[in-house]
Amino acid sequence: MTEFTVHLANRPGMLATLTEQLASAGINIEALAAFGIDEIGVVRLMVEDCITTRSVLKKAGMTFDERPIQVIQLPHKPGALATMARDLADAGINIDAVYLLRSSAEGLDFAIGVDDPEAAAERFRR
Repeated sequence: MTEFTVHLANRPGMLATLTEQLASAGINIEALAAFGIDEIGVVRLMVEDCITTRSVLKKAGMTFDERPIQVIQLPHKPGALATMARDLADAGINIDAVYLLRSSAEGLDFAIGVDDPEAAAERFRR
């Protein structure tokens, strides 16, 4: 999965415009976080189809960054997220973003953005 960080003006209609353009291209948003700081709006979204998303954002003239995201499932029990976060911290891997994608009796599906995706993927395989 790929995370796109889109930088917009923090004013009415900007999120609507972004999501309308993605919807028109058939892009399904898997996760989204948005916030404004003064006049700047930041939208972080995750999609499966990064090629089309990249094309839509470029065509719209939107400023964005992208990066791969790790998706993991943790047990649905107290301390599972803490254990994973500590494991990454002890390995010197910084967590930049965490999204809860799904919660069920079987577990919690998280998407995690880190500064070293390869090292994190190796730790998650253990």
